[in-house]
Amino acid sequence: MENENVKKESFSRRDFIISSALASLTMAACGHGDQNPFTPESSVQLTGEKVKLLSVNGDIIEIDKAYLKPVPDIKPFTNSQERMGIAGKKFVMVIDLSRCKNLKKCQAACNHMHHIHPGQNWIKVYDMQESDHTAPYWQPTTCMHCDEPPCVKVCPVDATFKRQDGIVLIDSDRCIGCRFCMAACPYSTRVFNWEKPELPEEIEAKPYSCETSMPQKKGTVGKCDFCPDMVKQGSLPHCVSACPNGVFFFGDMNEDSVTNGAETFRFTDLIKDKSGYRLMEDLGTKPSVYYLPPVNRNFPFESGLENQKESVQ
Repeated sequence: MENENVKKESFSRRDFIISSALASLTMAACGHGDQNPFTPESSVQLTGEKVKLLSVNGDIIEIDKAYLKPVPDIKPFTNSQERMGIAGKKFVMVIDLSRCKNLKKCQAACNHMHHIHPGQNWIKVYDMQESDHTAPYWQPTTCMHCDEPPCVKVCPVDATFKRQDGIVLIDSDRCIGCRFCMAACPYSTRVFNWEKPELPEEIEAKPYSCETSMPQKKGTVGKCDFCPDMVKQGSLPHCVSACPNGVFFFGDMNEDSVTNGAETFRFTDLIKDKSGYRLMEDLGTKPSVYYLPPVNRNFPFESGLENQKESVQ
């Protein structure tokens, strides 16, 4: 049974993103009882289309879309700013193995949004079984964004680095393709671009960004990046939003909160109540990805076999 302190919000991912992204919206009167802070003005032409927002009191309110002010585009960050990260944040992911059906929607979304070379995957879904007499289950595996990342320690050119918000990234402009990081990673989550990735012209023409991991380059290493460019926009990583079963939860450990867009939990309570664990704890890498064991499963293991393909890099 869930701990009573576990906070669970039932609004949709779209509502969640809208509520967090509209910082420019005037909310000063939200705390005055039932008074409507969005009193119609003669200069505002109402659309009749309602959107949901999260008020400063934590209440979900509806307003006419006409009152929303456009959010200005975020200015491009310098390489130094991208390598620094977001102050005061410690990003974390929780993967609920009881919900995974091996649909690989997470994998497809990641591949599409990062323009990963065909035949490579930054998210791998393994069929796992502890021993002959235990039940098999599906395990999505990403970069663990370790607090003690061995990949960072072995990189001779500082191409692999760890930010202050806990995210481990790769700077392909510095990467020399030595693959020391691939050898050092105990989770085998990195891939090597043996060939030039197939990129749209508009993507290939852009300068490389550590936060988008694009455009990928031949002779360099690629991996899961936790989508920090999406996080800055108030959105969730692509794998989280693409999963129809809510397998992935993402959030800030400092705020003690993780969400899959439809559900929000207190991170510490979720890990404690669901017996969360990390892979290969004995190595001392201190991963930022936690797993919830595959108990009380939503789907039988066999229902995901039809989506299983031959293993790829």
